[in-house]
Amino acid sequence: MVGEGWAVPCMVWPNILINLTRLNGKEFSLNALYIEKVESFPDTTISLTNSNKYVVLETREEVSRKTAQFYNQIHILSNPHLRGDGHEE
Repeated sequence: MVGEGWAVPCMVWPNILINLTRLNGKEFSLNALYIEKVESFPDTTISLTNSNKYVVLETREEVSRKTAQFYNQIHILSNPHLRGDGHEE
């Protein structure tokens, strides 16, 4: 299930989104900002904030690692409040 604007062919944005593989071996790229949860059923299932789900070959740990790398690449975790390091005033 692909929501428009959420996943694109992997060749389009190889350095901006996370690259994943469907169970049929087809690669695609996904904007990690929209990931709500990643589960193993035993297949890895990614649920997005728009209720779309993707089943991928990568393990839950691999998806988490790629997501963390994506966040570091776009500097989303550079804000201490998002990291949990900031003190509320």
